[in-house]
Amino acid sequence: MTARRSAGLLLFRHTADGTEVLLGHMGGPYFAKKDAGAWTVPKGEYEPDEPAWEAARREFREELGVAPPDGEAFALGEVRQTNGKTVTAWAIEADLDPAVIEPGTFVMEWPPRSGRTREFPELDRVAWYGLDRARELIVTAQAAFLDRLAEHSG
Repeated sequence: MTARRSAGLLLFRHTADGTEVLLGHMGGPYFAKKDAGAWTVPKGEYEPDEPAWEAARREFREELGVAPPDGEAFALGEVRQTNGKTVTAWAIEADLDPAVIEPGTFVMEWPPRSGRTREFPELDRVAWYGLDRARELIVTAQAAFLDRLAEHSG
């Protein structure tokens, strides 16, 4: 079995209160009542033959329903999550209104073992957060992306 890999784009902007990042809250019933650890860089899995940068841009569009921003991106490197997935991310300075998001969906059996399937949004909401608050909410391993962003833009 090949190791699972995801790629994503972390949007950031500078405000009077400091740097903010755009995070997505993972959709579906397992994360519905969770906040801390349930927010993520918009990202998705890709196959080994697809370049990670192209996958990051494709997944941004699939997850958020809008085109990825143009502009200069810089690599934030990789992290390995506790589920074994390796995530690669890039940061791009851009502003995006969370109200324009039209998230992609996925289908799963719900409730478990019911034989019924339901459709859920990949990300059920997105929001801008300052780096300190974002560190409290983001999937633990992905906090390294926030630290790398702070070092780069600081």
